[in-house]
Amino acid sequence: MTALRARFLLLNVGHFLDHFFMLVFATAAALTLTREWNMSYDQLIPYATPGFVAYAIFSLPAGWLADRWSRDTMMTIFFVGIGLASAATALADTPLQIAVGLFGIGIFAAIYHPVGIALVIEGHVRTGFPLAVNGVFGNLGVASAALITGILIDHAGWRAAFVWPGLVSVGFGVLHHVVAARAGAEARRTNSRPAGVAHQAYDRAVLLRVLGIVFFSTAVGGLIFQSTTFSLPKVFDERLAGLAVSATEIGIYAFLVFAVAAFAQLVVGYLIDRHSVRNIFMGIAVVQTAMFAAMPGLTGWAALAVSFAFMLAVFGQVPINDALVGRVTRNEWRSRVLAMRYILTFSITALAVPTIAWIYGAWGFDTLFVLLAFAGALIFVSVALLPRLRAVEAAAAE
Repeated sequence: MTALRARFLLLNVGHFLDHFFMLVFATAAALTLTREWNMSYDQLIPYATPGFVAYAIFSLPAGWLADRWSRDTMMTIFFVGIGLASAATALADTPLQIAVGLFGIGIFAAIYHPVGIALVIEGHVRTGFPLAVNGVFGNLGVASAALITGILIDHAGWRAAFVWPGLVSVGFGVLHHVVAARAGAEARRTNSRPAGVAHQAYDRAVLLRVLGIVFFSTAVGGLIFQSTTFSLPKVFDERLAGLAVSATEIGIYAFLVFAVAAFAQLVVGYLIDRHSVRNIFMGIAVVQTAMFAAMPGLTGWAALAVSFAFMLAVFGQVPINDALVGRVTRNEWRSRVLAMRYILTFSITALAVPTIAWIYGAWGFDTLFVLLAFAGALIFVSVALLPRLRAVEAAAAE
């Protein structure tokens, strides 16, 4: 394996860990901390908010540093920093202390998307499929958070769910430092051009229209993504009572739904490189809306099947906006545009956590799914305004 391929693999591992660490608390809170700290679910989960706030606000400085300094060095900092922050969070004895630890995790987690996604795009003419592969790893991180956290809770306690993955991440950070240095030397020897991402030149009106739709669908899609991935373990805890009784069993069902649905990104990534992004995006929005509308009142196998269907659509949407950004932006400022997109996404996700707590405490999950159906309809309307953008067939000089 070449150093450049090894670096791509580590970027995918980084995406896995980024989403994994951001959701460890979601499973721990739903399955054990509510009992250990004698708090209700809606009382406890707002303490995750500082982590998601940090996830949002530190994206922009991370993207700025990456464009001005070194993307590879920033990725090494990501691996080591998020691992140490996770291990430190295990020392918490109160909800306030765990909120501080989650804030630290969020600071380092904010590095990944503006920096790692820009590195994934580098050197590719067709960006849909590599983004989809990277997205699968991210969503497997979402899936594994529920599974691995559930297993560790049952066998070693909730603190182990923060400590052991943290130490693994630090190890990957050391490995990334070595591999990135070799990848840089390999690129220089072969005279490769890592900035050779193809994009078409669009006039200002089209560019602003595309970015406006990207940012809007990003905001609403971020709300949907966070609401589903954060709350699904608790939804399963309530609605799969006849199918799952332990933390491990609930984690397994959540893992299966997230993991299988994640591979929808490979299909979407392949399609958007060859067909109309607008049509594919609209189709995904329709599926999302319909499945959310069908979810209220369902339990057992029906709830599991519909959850699988809406997660297919939620995860399938992930690579589209990044592919659009890659097509209309230049490499020199791509990390900053991605940072703006993700600061918007993660600002919304930070708001989603207390919103979930409020809706759940007042009306329950049925109301949440009705609101998510409305959000899916908004995405459909916005995407209908997207101009037709053809996949780029040849590299553009940058």
